[in-house]
Amino acid sequence: MLMECRQLSRVYQDGDRQLQVLKDVNIAIHPGEMLAIVGSSGSGKSTLLHCLGGLDKPTAGEVLFAGRAIQDWSANQLADWRNKELGFIYQFHHLLPEFTALENVAMPQLIAGVATGDAKIRAEQLLTRVGLAERLQHRPAELSGGERQRVAIARALANSPRLVLADEPTGNLDDTTAEQVFELLLELNQELDTAFVIVTHDNALAAKLPRTLSLHHGVLDHKELIA
Repeated sequence: MLMECRQLSRVYQDGDRQLQVLKDVNIAIHPGEMLAIVGSSGSGKSTLLHCLGGLDKPTAGEVLFAGRAIQDWSANQLADWRNKELGFIYQFHHLLPEFTALENVAMPQLIAGVATGDAKIRAEQLLTRVGLAERLQHRPAELSGGERQRVAIARALANSPRLVLADEPTGNLDDTTAEQVFELLLELNQELDTAFVIVTHDNALAAKLPRTLSLHHGVLDHKELIA
């Protein structure tokens, strides 16, 4: 088992009342798996992803990675784990605007201690694979929305993570570009054997994945989604 969450719950205090965003969520994610979690806005998708990635702490339950409970780790351990074992893709790419595409993709490797030359070689290989060989020296403002998201995908894969967590990765793109980006994620999953967990509100795109689960008001429905 690559990652597992058990009886995961997240409650936020909102003044005098409590807001339960996740309730007793159980998920098992296998190495190399491609999993979509669908749900409408406010269903708890992003909170779930943040808990899986150690960016938010559950109120109850646990998250395990390769059998180890991540909530027991220190902040430094979590940061090192996220850098080396996880990749993140967001609806808004969060690229560093002052750096080129090549530099953005090299950055996680440099943080991990990879030599600058090796990091740039790896970054160029990844950007070429996602179709941006001619855009290496372009800054985010010089790229289209789809191109920026491809840079973000390349950056997520920079340190060869075992798992990529994607939060609405096509939500800010037009339908045609969104489908292209989704197909790219499928191809990369098959080529690299990297596991992907993708949260999205788009049932049609999610149904392209081998396994799709639904989240409703913080409760996960383990019935497979039928397109």
